[in-house]
Amino acid sequence: MARKKAVTRKIGRNAETGRFTSVEEARKHPKNHVVETLRKRCS
Repeated sequence: MARKKAVTRKIGRNAETGRFTSVEEARKHPKNHVVETLRKRCS
C-alpha cells in the first residue's frame, strides 16, 4: 500500500512573544520572527 504524502502548511511566529504572524512578515524580519512548518494530524 502506498503512503500518503503529509499535508503541511507554513506559519509565521514572533520569537519574542510567541504570537502568530503572517509568513511574509516573518520573512521580512528574520531576527524577531520564525517561519514554522506544521503537519496536519492524521486520524
